[in-house]
Amino acid sequence: MIDFIGVKIALFFDGTVLVCLRDSKPGLRFAGMWDFPGGGRENNEDPIECIIREVAEEFSITLKPDSIVWQKEYPAMHDPDLHAYFMVAKITQQDVDSIRFGEEGQEWKFMSADEFLSRNDVVPQLKGRLQDYFRLR
Repeated sequence: MIDFIGVKIALFFDGTVLVCLRDSKPGLRFAGMWDFPGGGRENNEDPIECIIREVAEEFSITLKPDSIVWQKEYPAMHDPDLHAYFMVAKITQQDVDSIRFGEEGQEWKFMSADEFLSRNDVVPQLKGRLQDYFRLR
């Protein structure tokens, strides 16, 4: 496994994807934009451990490793010399019912993939990564 700095994940439920609106704090990368769950690696986590922790922190969802249906390594969004992962998982009604929004972000919602891909207020690199999933899966 290559060294990496973080993971983002598209969590699909009933034809929609879970997104959160990033905080609008000055200096925050992609402030006020729609984003997928995920974040930076801690200690010696592998990509799966990293995303399970991040999803639990951000949404209180206990993500199961076997719910992850696709993953790919990419250049990191803030430094193309570093590596990050993008994953896709399917979540259940039980997962949705367990959502408790964490301390990061302004709000969360489900939107269609088409809406996410057509918006101008989403983290730009995530559009290409989601399109890769649909093209390469």
